[in-house]
Amino acid sequence: MSDAETSPDLDSAHDPASIFRVMTVESVTFNLANSSPHVHLIEAEAPFRHISIAIALSEAQALYAAMNNITGRRPSTHELTSALIRQFQADLISVRLVRHEAGVFYAELDVMTPQGAHTFDARPSDAFILALRQAVSAPILCAEEILTQFFA
Repeated sequence: MSDAETSPDLDSAHDPASIFRVMTVESVTFNLANSSPHVHLIEAEAPFRHISIAIALSEAQALYAAMNNITGRRPSTHELTSALIRQFQADLISVRLVRHEAGVFYAELDVMTPQGAHTFDARPSDAFILALRQAVSAPILCAEEILTQFFA
């Protein structure tokens, strides 16, 4: 977790040379032949590159619920976190996939509070769910370097 002055544009606060592309959660799927569900992201603009990220079953269920605006009788961890963000007058500005190393994706949450901008490390699945649980979905951004790894 770090306090970094960030802006909602597509440049990284950590590396000004980084370019981020807007992604959309296309689907979450579970194939019995695979050991875990996958979330499928697609680039919002041409060339419409896509990536698939393995996630845990419980996060796949939570992501499906967030995509379909389903809430439980009792708030889930993600619903509770979203309520806390709203209650403390903060805004989830964006979710960023910042790197992919040794098969693991790393994400960050960009949050604006009355005290300023903050960046938090997060698991991609949790970040996607929180992005979709906001009153207005927060944009999901992916570092160009990640897309280049898969589409070089």
